[in-house]
Amino acid sequence: MKKVLIITYYWPPAGGPGVQRWLKFARYLPENGFEPIIYTPSNPQYPIVDEALVQQVPPGISMVRRPIFEPGALTGIFGQRQLGRISSGIIPPAKKQTPLQKLALWVRGNLFIPDARKFWVRPSVKFLNEYLRKHKIDTVITTGPPHSLHLIGLELKAKNPGLHWVADFRDPWTTIGYQSQLKLTRRSAARHAYLEKTVLAAADDIVVTSPSTAAEFKSKTSRPVHVVTNGFDVAPVTDAPPAARFAVSHIGSLLSQRNPAALWDALAQLTRELDGFSRDFTLHLVGAVSPEVTQSIKQAGLGEFLDAPGYVSHQQAVNYQRDSAVLLLIEIDSPETKSIIPGKLFEYMASGRPVLALGPDDADFSHIIRDTQTGIFVRYGETDKIKTYLEQCYLRWKQGQLKVSAEGIQQYSRQNLTRQLAQILGHGNRR
Repeated sequence: MKKVLIITYYWPPAGGPGVQRWLKFARYLPENGFEPIIYTPSNPQYPIVDEALVQQVPPGISMVRRPIFEPGALTGIFGQRQLGRISSGIIPPAKKQTPLQKLALWVRGNLFIPDARKFWVRPSVKFLNEYLRKHKIDTVITTGPPHSLHLIGLELKAKNPGLHWVADFRDPWTTIGYQSQLKLTRRSAARHAYLEKTVLAAADDIVVTSPSTAAEFKSKTSRPVHVVTNGFDVAPVTDAPPAARFAVSHIGSLLSQRNPAALWDALAQLTRELDGFSRDFTLHLVGAVSPEVTQSIKQAGLGEFLDAPGYVSHQQAVNYQRDSAVLLLIEIDSPETKSIIPGKLFEYMASGRPVLALGPDDADFSHIIRDTQTGIFVRYGETDKIKTYLEQCYLRWKQGQLKVSAEGIQQYSRQNLTRQLAQILGHGNRR
């Protein structure tokens, strides 16, 4: 079995979507002839912790943990209350940012390039250069964000030209939506672009999670770019009985920019106009929710229907999905987010519940929903279309007929996706 070193910052007990991708690949790689070895920090500062995920780590997997220095002391300097929302990924609108929050964003964007994990690069390269030689490993995968981990791969490749280096991008780099909120100077923006270009030019294979990101990277490099999406590894439950309540649920963080007034308006109209809806309806927002979103929901008159339990374990999130009538997928309405395919989409599809998705025009995830017939995609302002779809779902739910006849979703199973990854790893050794 061929050894593969996977360099990742997020690993259990880290919670959130960032950990799922490589936790699952590591589970299925041995079935495809590869032995994963995980290299990860021994003392990370995870914004979200999910201890239950530790139980999903493959038994006996090889782990290499090394200390990392992270400038977390800045949190104390700026104030935990001031930065708590930023560290959890929720950046307030510019006009509502406090002076300390603005300063923190400037520091993050201009002093820590590409990110605050940059201090792990040099000690990791020094350690891993010897580790690879000692253990006869010639295939390395780096996964970002944090994109500083790709700099580890870059330096290891420079020191070991025969190394097969795969750079996995779970999100874009310079075109990610929040990049514009980091108050980058022209020099800092140029530095990000230079590092991205250098990584894309040096990696033997580049893996991305969406077609739009693939198209972007193919315009920047001649290296092979492969699309391997996120996926699911839970059995579809299309015959699960309807929940006791008509629960419309969103799983995951709701940033202030993910705040579709048309959706809240459509739901509010249904509570007033559709017989029985106000009695049966509940709105679950499971995960971190921006105060701006909560305020908009209450202003629409939906406060009494709102249930916001905060972050829950991954298994609890799966339970919420299965107990829901309709699942919400909400992405920022911006061209920069067209390439984002949230990992929860695939578990949504496996839950057997219809998906109501909102986002930018021609979003990559809209094509997946259409092709698999697992729901509907609407634009932010289409109140009437949202209202009609939700009304149809409610009436079908009342009749016990709210089912999704998904087509072709097995292509997104993690077993199938791991086979795609294994082909990339195998081809690299024959180049």
